[in-house]
Order: sequence, then C-alpha cells, then structure tokens
Amino acid sequence: MTAAITVEERTMEALHSVIDPELGINVVDLGLIYGVAFDNGCVCVTMTLTTPGCPLHGSISEAVHTSVEVLVPEAETIHVNLVWDPPWCTDRITEAGLRELGWC
Repeated sequence: MTAAITVEERTMEALHSVIDPELGINVVDLGLIYGVAFDNGCVCVTMTLTTPGCPLHGSISEAVHTSVEVLVPEAETIHVNLVWDPPWCTDRITEAGLRELGWC
C-alpha cells in the first residue's frame, strides 16, 4: 500500500517547475524554499531569494503562486511569504542543484 502524498509534498513538487531566471535552477534545488504549510484551504510558501535586492522578486513570487495555483487544486488561497532571515547562502543548494551548476 502506498502512502498518500500530502498537499505540502505536492506543493514542493510543483515548485520544482519554478526556475530562477538568473541561475537556471529551480527554486527548491536552489534552496530558496524554507517551508510549505497547508491549513484550511490555504497554502503558505515561505521562501527567500539569493539577495534582498533581487530585481526579479516579483516575477519569482508570481511564478511560485502560479505553479501552486495550477498544480495544487486544494489550494483555495495561496500566500507567498518572502523572508530574509535566515539569509540564503550556497550551503542551501541541494545535491541536484550543485550538479546542475557544475559544482560537483
């Protein structure tokens, strides 16, 4: 018997489709997603960007919102919570992300 996939897990899967336009890697493997929560029809994605002054924050946040809206039907409401603490660093990049960057 296979365990059912949670809304949070499907949301993380959906976020793999959001690509950081400057680095060409999805926001999950880049380590920008700090958490996903689902409660009473609302999906909340807590994330950061590589730098606080990132000029693409609007387009990345919109892409996160759209990917959840399209791929997670239980999401009646979507909130993208952009945070700066803790600050992003390259240690957050996953093994897959490091490979995509050619760093390992």
